Amino acid sequence: MSVPRDERLPASRVASHLLVMLAVAAVMGVVVAGLAIPFAGVLGVGARQASDAMDNLPAELQTDPLPQKTRLVDSEGNVIATLYDENRVNVSLDQISRTMVKAIVAIEDYRFYEHGALDLKGTLRALITNQASNGVVQGGSSITQQMVKMTLLTQAKTKAERREATDDTYARKLRELRYAIAFEQKYSKDWILERYLNIAYFGDGTYGIQSAARHYFDVNAKNLDLRQSAMLAGLVKNPTGYDPTNSPDRALERRNVVLDRMAELNVITRERADKVKQKSLGLDVVAAKNGCLYSRAPFFCDYAINWLLHDPDLGETVAERKQLLKTGGLTIRTTVDMRDQQAADTAVRNHVDKGDQAVGAMAMVEPRTGDVKAIAQSRPMGRSEKAGETFLNYGVPTRFGDSAGFQAGSTFKPFVLAAAINKNVPLTTTFNAPMTMTIPQDEFANCEGQPGFVGEWNVSSSTIDGPMNLYVGTQKSVNTFYAMLERVTGVCEPFKIAKALGVELTDPKGDANGYGAERVPTFTLGIANASPLEMAEAYATFGGRGLHCDSRPVTSIEDSGGTVIQKYPSRCTQALPESTADAVNDVLRGVQEPGGFGYDLGGTGLSVPSAGKTGTTQDGKAVWFVGYTPQIATAAMIAGATKQGQRPMQLAGQVIGGRYIYSVSGSGFAGPMWAEAMHVVDDHLDNEDFVPPGQTAIEGESTLVPSTSGMSVDQAISTLEGAGFIGVDAGSAASGNPAGTVAYTSPSGGSYAPKGSVVMVYESTGVAPPPPDRGGNGGHGGGNGGGRGNGHGNGGGRGR
Repeated sequence: MSVPRDERLPASRVASHLLVMLAVAAVMGVVVAGLAIPFAGVLGVGARQASDAMDNLPAELQTDPLPQKTRLVDSEGNVIATLYDENRVNVSLDQISRTMVKAIVAIEDYRFYEHGALDLKGTLRALITNQASNGVVQGGSSITQQMVKMTLLTQAKTKAERREATDDTYARKLRELRYAIAFEQKYSKDWILERYLNIAYFGDGTYGIQSAARHYFDVNAKNLDLRQSAMLAGLVKNPTGYDPTNSPDRALERRNVVLDRMAELNVITRERADKVKQKSLGLDVVAAKNGCLYSRAPFFCDYAINWLLHDPDLGETVAERKQLLKTGGLTIRTTVDMRDQQAADTAVRNHVDKGDQAVGAMAMVEPRTGDVKAIAQSRPMGRSEKAGETFLNYGVPTRFGDSAGFQAGSTFKPFVLAAAINKNVPLTTTFNAPMTMTIPQDEFANCEGQPGFVGEWNVSSSTIDGPMNLYVGTQKSVNTFYAMLERVTGVCEPFKIAKALGVELTDPKGDANGYGAERVPTFTLGIANASPLEMAEAYATFGGRGLHCDSRPVTSIEDSGGTVIQKYPSRCTQALPESTADAVNDVLRGVQEPGGFGYDLGGTGLSVPSAGKTGTTQDGKAVWFVGYTPQIATAAMIAGATKQGQRPMQLAGQVIGGRYIYSVSGSGFAGPMWAEAMHVVDDHLDNEDFVPPGQTAIEGESTLVPSTSGMSVDQAISTLEGAGFIGVDAGSAASGNPAGTVAYTSPSGGSYAPKGSVVMVYESTGVAPPPPDRGGNGGHGGGNGGGRGNGHGNGGGRGR
C-alpha cells in the first residue's frame, strides 16, 4: 500500500508517540475501568498523582451550537444569498449516506463503536502499522478525541484560546482525553459521530459533510456514493494538503488509501475498491458564495442585512447581531420579487453605465404592506473604483446604505398638494401663476412656536404660466403655482406629511446660519435630500389610500430547525385621510395621461391605471420620476455623482448611458428608465383602478363669500376664514377706499365660491385708478399673489 513520502515518520516522532501513549495509558489506568495498564510505575508517575491531575480538569465540555450558514430567500423561497463565518449546514446522521459513515470510521477509527474514549488497542496497531508503512496510514486519536479538539478550536474566541486548542503539548492531549471520557459517558456513539461529521473541516472553506458534499459534488450528503465518500473521508486528516481543488493528485492518492483501508477491513470487497480506484475524482465543484456581493440582488441584500442589524431583538449590540446572522444557520425570508428586481436591474443598467459620472437607482415598494420588491442601481457592488464598483447603496436611506441621497426636486410637490387638500382647498382652485415672482418669505407660516422666515424668494417656472387649477399646476409642475399654494398651506404641514409618509427629514433648521435647512419655503421644490426607497414608500402611501406602511425587506426569520424565531409584520398607520389620498391620486394620474409630462415626454403610461410625478433639481444635478399604481410604487433617480460617490455634479454636459446629455428633465431622462422597468412589471399587475375622489374634494361646497368692505386686511382674512375660506394677502391695489383697508377681494364679496377655496385680499393704496380711455367695465380682474423684493433660495425643482 503506497504512502505519500511526506507522511512518513522519523524515528524521533515514533518515540514521541510511544511516550504520549504510555502517559495516557497510565492516566487511563487510574480513571477508566477495564483499560488499566500498569504503566504509571514504569513512567515514575504515581497513581494518586495522575488521579489528582485528572480530577483537577473540568469534568465536562459545554458544546455550543455549531456555526452554520444563513440563507436569504426571496418572496418565493428561492435562495438569493448566503452569509457565514463557516460554510456549514448541519444534518442528522440519518441524512448522511451509510457509505460515507463507513468510510470515515474505517480510515479514522475503525473500532469506534467498540471502545471508549481511548482505543488503546487501535492506537498501538496504528503506531505499528504506520511505522511499518513508513508513513501515516491509520489515525491514532479516536473520533471522540478528534471531535473534542475540533470543538475546542471552533469555540475558541480569543487568540490565546485558539493557541491552547492547538498546542502540541501533553497538557492539551490530557485535557482532550478528559473531555472525551465525559462525552462518551454522556452521549451516544451516534451523537458523537454526527457532531464529528458536522464539525469537521473538509477544505476549500467548507465545514461539515453536507456543505462538503454540495461543494465538491453538488449532491446532498445522503446521496454520496463510494467514490465521493472515500475522497471526503480522506480530507479530514489534512484538508488543506489534500484539497482536491488545489492538489487533485494528492487528493486522488489519499482517496485510494481510504478505499484500500475499507477493503482491508472487509467494509467493501477488494474488487470494488480496485474498480473505484481506476476512476477520477469526479468533482463537480460549486463555488461557495458568501455575502451580498454574490447575491442575485446585491443591494437589496445589503439593505436587508443592514435593516436587521438595527433590530435589538437580534442582540444587544450590532456585533452580536452580526454574529447571529453569520453563524446562526438562519433562513431569512425577504420581500424581494425577482421578477421586479430583474426588471429594475435591467432598466438602470440600460440607461446609466457603471463607469459614468452619474448613478441610476430605483426602488419598488408595495402599497398597504410596505414590502420592498426591488432595490437596484447602475454601479455594481465591489471594491474596484476603476471598474465603476461601489459599496454605497444609493437606493436606500443614509442609515442603511451610507449614501447621503440627492435633492428630490418637484417630487416633493405632492406633499404640499396633500396639505392643501387637508385644508379643504378644492382641486378646481385657480391661481394666476406668472413665469416669475418674488414672495416675501414671512408670508409662509412656519410650525407653531418656531421663528418666522425672513428675506424674499425669487421663484420661476420653466413650463407654463397663466390661470390654472391644482390639476394643471401639478401636471405641468409649475413652480410659481406651487409657491402660491404653499403660501396657503404654510411650510409646517407639508413637512410633517412628508415625514409621516416615510421621507427621513432630519434637519428642519439647518446649521447656525440656516444652511441645509429642510423646513423652508423652498421645501415644495424638493431642496431636501432623499433616496429612491423613501420616495417610493411615500408615494405607496398615496397608492394605498393614505395608509402608510414602513418599508420592510424581511417578513420573518427561522432558525436552523425551521422554527420561526422572529416575525416582522407590516407596520402601518393611516397617515392621510382616504379622501385626501384619493384626491392626490386623481391629480397625479394626469401626469401619466395625454398632456402630462410623464406620458408626453417619458412614455411612462402603463397598461394599468397609474399616477406619478416628475422632479428636476434647479441645478440639474438630479432628475426623478416617481410613479405608482394601487399595487406598486416605483421611484427612479438619475443623479450626477463622482466615482467616489458622494459629491453631486451636473448631469448636462456628460456622456451618460453612451449618449451626450445636453439638458435633463425628470420626465425625459428618469421617466424612460422608470418606464422600461414598469412596462415589464405591469404585465403581472391586476387592472386595479384608483378610487375617484368625491365631488366636494374636486369642486368644494358652494358658499357665499362674505363682504369685507372697510375692513383691514387682517380683519378680512379672519372673516373669510370664519366662513370656511382661505384668505391670502395678495398685496396692494389702486383703490379709492381708505388706505390700509380692503380694496377688493377675488372672488368678490357677495359671490359664491367653493368652501375651502382661496380668496385673494387686496389692500387699498387710497388712490383711485385713473379712468379708462374709453368705455369698458373697468373690472378688477384677479390678482396673482405676487410679492415684493429680492429673495434667496436653496436650489429646488425646475418643473419637468
